[in-house]
Formats: sequence, structure tokens, C-alpha cells
Amino acid sequence: MSVAGVGDRQQAEAANLRTWVAVMGCILGALVAVLDIQITNSSLPDIEGGIGTGRDNGTWISTSYLIGEIIMIPMTDYLARVFSFRRVLLTNSVLFLIFSVGCAFASDLTEMIIMRGLQGFSSGVMIPMAFTFILTNLPQRQQPVGIAMFALTATFGPAIGPTIGGYLTDNFGWQYIFFVNLVPGLLMLALLFPTLESDPLKLSLLREGDWLGIATIAIGLASLQTVLDEGNKDGWFDSPLILHLTIISAVFLVAFILIELNVKSPLIRLRLLTRRNFGLGTVANVMVGFALFGSVYVLPTYLGEVQGYDAEQVGLVLAWVGLPQLLIIPFVPLLVKRLDPRILVCIGLGVFSASCFMNTHLSLDVSGPQLITSNLVRALGQAIVLSPLTGIAMSGIGKDGSAAASGIFNMMRSLGGAVGTAILATIITRREQFHSNIIGQSVTASAPAVKEELHSMQQYFMSRGVTDPALAFHQAEVMLGNLVHQQSLIIAFSETFAVLGMVLLIAALAVMFTRRAA
Repeated sequence: MSVAGVGDRQQAEAANLRTWVAVMGCILGALVAVLDIQITNSSLPDIEGGIGTGRDNGTWISTSYLIGEIIMIPMTDYLARVFSFRRVLLTNSVLFLIFSVGCAFASDLTEMIIMRGLQGFSSGVMIPMAFTFILTNLPQRQQPVGIAMFALTATFGPAIGPTIGGYLTDNFGWQYIFFVNLVPGLLMLALLFPTLESDPLKLSLLREGDWLGIATIAIGLASLQTVLDEGNKDGWFDSPLILHLTIISAVFLVAFILIELNVKSPLIRLRLLTRRNFGLGTVANVMVGFALFGSVYVLPTYLGEVQGYDAEQVGLVLAWVGLPQLLIIPFVPLLVKRLDPRILVCIGLGVFSASCFMNTHLSLDVSGPQLITSNLVRALGQAIVLSPLTGIAMSGIGKDGSAAASGIFNMMRSLGGAVGTAILATIITRREQFHSNIIGQSVTASAPAVKEELHSMQQYFMSRGVTDPALAFHQAEVMLGNLVHQQSLIIAFSETFAVLGMVLLIAALAVMFTRRAA
């Protein structure tokens, strides 16, 4: 019997309807899990106001979810072997819906953090389990179709999440970004409950569990995720908390690696990374996560801070990245059959990179309409990357190793996204400060052009009812300072997109060194 209890089959045999229904249920779960990473991002100000917390504390609404999800992903394989694929997936699907409703009814920050953390923890099984089910229950000739469907969740989800979140928040209220989970969640349960057969419990495996590994990775990843999400805001190592958490993270993650390499039954089979295709494919996957989640962070931040877009407006711009992928991804399996997957991945990464370099010439005149072209290019690149990259990485890994490989592969993409977002946020902050200083050295009150501009602004404010010339001049100075800050921020965002483009080119280089998938 397979890991999901659907039954073994010959490689040439086509999957039956029951299997495909289960695949759809698993894919739906993975999509919801990925959506909820980003769905709150464009709505954080509304949520913060609703639960009565400040902007700085509100970042924990996203952080707590990511901590729970990243910790749970590598534990999924072990839990499925102990309790069975069906029990773990269905139980956590129900818990996810319960915690989603709990988030909607949270009345303060503490309740929200707890509910979001538990929501992330329960959703963490959905991503690797969908991937594992495809690899273990679809015959090899149909796996490209299943993998393309899975890739849709990984690339379409982050892009469309802010769109859905912004629309629901502006039209119905922030609570509905959690209530909306009930619709796909109940449909997922309806698809999975009759199609997944129960394997017997193997509680004896609890005695063989890598509990020390579980403890060290949980503490290490929780500390690391907190450092990544809070570091830039707190000034990184200027903050004693960030410094201490960094040390804790390093110690526990190093201890985890040593444990996994020496324990008899490791939680994560790290030695899989020594396989050429899986190791290099995972490296490329980390960078794809960096760019995938990073671009979904940078673009909305630019639109919000520079262009003053609200949540719904940001979502509509990002829809040009997400929605076209629905039309492109169904054709990816056909391309995989006709092209070397390595060539296809490199083309996709090149197109994705080009879309980022297209945004390196931002100005105050570049807003939503001017970003449509680069977003369409980005949609094309993203759509054709992940599916063949997954096939390359999983080449040579049999069904017995697919669940373990799935946990590593998906965890590393999520970690890449977390690291990428933290690095990009820091680049934006530091480069804005740098350019403000450079521009500020030229914009001095003694410069003739500046004097003329300040005088013109002063006259503008006086013509608008400011009767005190000194007050009007002060307002002119404030406006000029804001213009300097705005221009510095625009340059910083342009440079950040250049970093994204370079990261994707490095990912393509890693793919070039892989072997052709069998």
C-alpha cells in the first residue's frame, strides 16, 4: 500500500479518478497554506487597528504563522509514518480551519499571535504532503502534470494572496481574510475524506523518534525566523534580543545538523543533499524562494510607501503576476516533454530575472499601470521554473525517499523566502539612508537652485492661505526633505530589484551543473 493508502500501480498505468480527486484535495490544501503566508501582508494596518496594537508589534501576525509552518514542514514525514498520511492531513486540515476562525475572533495581539502560530503549525503539513502524494501515487508519466499543479500553489499563491487579502479587507473587513479559508478548507475535506484510505497506526515509532532533533530544530528555526522578521526593525545586532536569538539559532541549528548526521533514524535525511541533482536543485530552490517571496514583499512595499496605494490597489497590481500563471502553467508539462528541463528552468529564471531588471529604473511616475509589462514577464518566468526544477531535484530519488526529500525541498524554499525578505528589507533601509545622505549633501540651503526652489514652495504655501512667511518657508523645507526621502527610497527600491535579478541568475548557474533528469 502507498504512503496515502491508494494502492501500488505499475509505472505505465494511469492514475484512476479517485487518485486524481485526492490529488486535487491535496493541491487545494497546499494552495491555502501558501496563500495564508501572504494574505495578511497588505491588510496588516487594518488588523493592527482591529486588535489595538502598534505597527511594530503587528509584524508578529505574519512572523508567528511562518514560525509554525517552517517548524512543521520537516516533521511531516515522521508524523505521517507514525499516525498515517490520512490521519495527519485530515486532522491538521480541521485544526487549520478552527484556528483560522480563531484568528478572525482574536481581540488582542496575544490571542492573534497564538492563533496565527497554531494556524501556521497546522498548515505546515499541507505543502509537503501534497508534494509527497503526487510523487508516490501518480505514475511517472503523469507526475509532470501533478508537479505542475503543485508548482501553481508555490508561485500563484504568494502573488495572488495580497490581491485576495486587499479586496476582502477593503470591502468586507479584515476578519474575512480568515473566514475565507472555510470555503476551500471544507472543499478540501470533502475531496480527501472519501479518497484517502487509512493506514494502521505505528505508535511503536514514537519510541524511535528523533526527539532531540525535533527539539533543536524547533528552537533553532523559531529563533532564526524571529531574527529575520524583527532584525531590520530593531537594528539587527544593535539589539540585545536579536543578538541573543542569533546565537541561540546558530547553536541549536548546528547541534541539529550534527545530530541528524549521526542518529540512526534522523528527522531529516540531510545526506540526501549530497546527491548532485537534489543538492544543487535545493540550492536553486532556496534562491527561487528568495526571489519569489522577496518580489511579493518589495513590490507592494514600493506601491504603498512611494505611491500611496491601499491594500486593494496593491492587490490589483499583483494580480498581473498571479492570474496569467493560471493560463501558462497547464502547458508546462508539454514543454517538459519536449525540452531538457535544465534548459527550461534556465529560460524561466532568465525571464524572471529580466522582469526584475525591468524594475531597476523606477521613478515617481512608475506606478501600477507602468508595472503591468514587467509583471506579465514575471508571471511567465515564475510559471515555467518550479515544475521542471522539482523534476530535476527529485531525479533518482525513489518513492521511499520522496517524503523526506519533500520536507527538505519545501522547507528550504520557505527559508529562502524568509531570508530573502529580511535581506531585501535591510537593503531598502540602508540604501535609502545612503542615498539620502548623498542627495542631502547637494541639497543645501546655500545652493542657488535650492534657494530658488524653497522660495517657490514658500510662495505656493502662502498662496494657499499661510499668512506667516516663516511658517510657509518651514513647510517648504519639510516638503523638500520629504522629496529627498522619496527620491532616495525610489533609488533604493530600484537597487533591490537588481539584487533580485542577480540572485535568479545565480540560481540558473546552479541548475547548469545538474545532470539531465532521467
